[in-house]
Amino acid sequence: MGYEIERKFLVKGDYKSKAFKSFRIKQGYLSLSGVNVIRVRIKSDKAFITVKSALVEGKIKRHEWEYEIPVKDAEEMLELCDSSVIDKTRYLVKAGNHTFEVDEFYGENEGLLIAEVELDDEDEMFEKPDWLGDEVTGNVRYYNSFLSIHPFNSWSNL
Repeated sequence: MGYEIERKFLVKGDYKSKAFKSFRIKQGYLSLSGVNVIRVRIKSDKAFITVKSALVEGKIKRHEWEYEIPVKDAEEMLELCDSSVIDKTRYLVKAGNHTFEVDEFYGENEGLLIAEVELDDEDEMFEKPDWLGDEVTGNVRYYNSFLSIHPFNSWSNL
């Protein structure tokens, strides 16, 4: 069984000059049941389907299973997601013993920058670079599944 333990932060400073790699991601959600999500993602020249469980209140660990699929299949699945496809560039930035994934969003989520760090344990310590802003771990508004149906640029209406 797979697990994901991650913390999320807004970004307030220069991270791009520290990035060692970047790639484009397009992803959509085939199921948003409120409990679990099924995501399809094209990342550079590879594609994946992922199943994630909902977060338990007060926890940052959740189930996650990810499998590589043919890119052609992923492209067809993304067509099922209509206008709710997330488009972003992900930058990888090393900080101490960890790598932060910083997402720069486009389209209806333009202007939003989110950094995530994956951990091995919920209580694991990690170095916080100076470009990290407020922590938004557990705030559903900053999850891609939420952004796909409530884009960042429409939040004044929420």
